[in-house]
Amino acid sequence: MSAIPREVKVIVRGQSENPTKMNLTSGKFKMVIDEPQNMGGTDEGPSPIQVLLMSLAGCLNVTGHEVAKQKGLKLNGMKVTIEGVMNPCAFIGCSFEERAGFQHINVTVDPDMENASPEEIAAWLEETENRCPVTDNVRTGTNLSVSVKGS
Repeated sequence: MSAIPREVKVIVRGQSENPTKMNLTSGKFKMVIDEPQNMGGTDEGPSPIQVLLMSLAGCLNVTGHEVAKQKGLKLNGMKVTIEGVMNPCAFIGCSFEERAGFQHINVTVDPDMENASPEEIAAWLEETENRCPVTDNVRTGTNLSVSVKGS
């Protein structure tokens, strides 16, 4: 087994095309993030908050499969449904009484796992949740700095 790196750097670069649409790259991948028309966008891509929840679903999938493999469980696949509830007033500027982000995120996982007991599935889900990097970043404060280039 090769050595596991102690640090993995992920770089995302973006260029705005208009006030709501940004063209992004990370590695060899390209993506457009936009706002829906009712938020002034052109609806040419998912919104930033949709991408956040999509990232959470994707990370739970990858982590869930890895945890199942390590535990010797046969996970054929999984369905993930995520609902996030937020008040857009802080973003829009009409009120600053609530935080700008989600007040609540509810995740439902439906694993297709062969011959696993309810207890094994519960332990698998708990470990998956605890080991998922996106879950960790959403749930826990992460050091974040935002600056202007050159400062």
